[in-house]
Amino acid sequence: WSEEETYTANKDLSTIFNTRYIPGTRETWNVRCGFAGETGPRFIIPSEVSYPHAKKVVKISECSRLTESYLYETLVDFIHMLYFRHLLVNPKDRKVVIIESLLCPSSFRNTLAKVLFKHYEVASVLFAPNHLMALFTLGVQTALVVDVGYTETFALPIYDGVPILGAWQTLPVAGQAIHGSIEKKLLENCKVTTELAENVLLSSLLDSIKEDVLEDIKVRMCFVTKMERAVEYQNAIQEDGSVDYAKLPPLPPIVDYPVDGNKILHICGSIRETAAEVLFDYDLEQQSLPSVILDCILKCPIDMRKVLSENIVVTGGTATLPGFTHRLQGELLRLVQTPKYARSLAVRRFAFHAAPAKPNYTSWLGGAIFGASEVLASRSVSKESYLESGVIPDWSSIAERVSTKDDDRPTIQ
Repeated sequence: WSEEETYTANKDLSTIFNTRYIPGTRETWNVRCGFAGETGPRFIIPSEVSYPHAKKVVKISECSRLTESYLYETLVDFIHMLYFRHLLVNPKDRKVVIIESLLCPSSFRNTLAKVLFKHYEVASVLFAPNHLMALFTLGVQTALVVDVGYTETFALPIYDGVPILGAWQTLPVAGQAIHGSIEKKLLENCKVTTELAENVLLSSLLDSIKEDVLEDIKVRMCFVTKMERAVEYQNAIQEDGSVDYAKLPPLPPIVDYPVDGNKILHICGSIRETAAEVLFDYDLEQQSLPSVILDCILKCPIDMRKVLSENIVVTGGTATLPGFTHRLQGELLRLVQTPKYARSLAVRRFAFHAAPAKPNYTSWLGGAIFGASEVLASRSVSKESYLESGVIPDWSSIAERVSTKDDDRPTIQ
């Protein structure tokens, strides 16, 4: 999820929601709230609803698997919190743009539209693909958009503003896999200093580490190493799984991290440097992040491949790790020369766009730009139209409708 508030040139306010729901996942999405004309969101909050009287917290990702009525009630409370606690605006005066993932189920979309139109009586709603919105920040119409999120990586080529749906690729490896790698290595190797003792194994004190702690460690202390150093780490691993420390490169310094207020966790430099290697290692199906990108390009028509490889846009929170883009480019150049791709993919250059926003809210910024444009009115579904038909059209249906209207207009010669 991501939610924004836009401000158009004629002082008309619009609200933008960026849905990140993907079926079958257990992730907690974050909601980003802000205004058009600003370079970043004002608020980033978890997509959950807290009920203090019942002493429980309900996550949107969990209630969406239950009945429609339960999801409806939870979304009402959640959007109420967004409008009246964070944004402090009247929803009836606002147009809404919802930036959604292509994998977002129709049931979730329909329930969300029902909440916005019937409960909050918003003026209009538009559902827009998040991959297309990412390109709005760059002013380009052709690119390969790679979204490296929390539970999975999603690659989608877009050519001349049209998503090539037959070529999209996914990989169930992203930020959550990095969290698992960090947790495993911390419990196996790291030590803790407590008030009573020093250098105590972390595994003797904890069986698991909270997700928010793992996220904080990843963001604050981890980075993606260079490909040359990654090869040295791999060469240091023996056949039996043990590590030959003599072959290891010079390690980054150990960093201290406070845990539970009175404990100091000593995080090894090797963990900080190799936590993200899970993105570039092959899984059981012989897939990795670089191979997914090459497979995506390979599924496109041959005359599109070169321009796509030279226009790659990386989004998602995992892509904010230092060194991520540089390492990905090196892995692509190495992999494309292997026998699997050398004959079938005649591409030898990969170039990445630098979006004017951090990767974790590039789509947010694109939605804010689109919501502030004059095109919004022609592509939105009005409240009257929804109450009459009860249908939310796809982006492609709206684009076809707008194109038909333009063709019907009289031309002036």
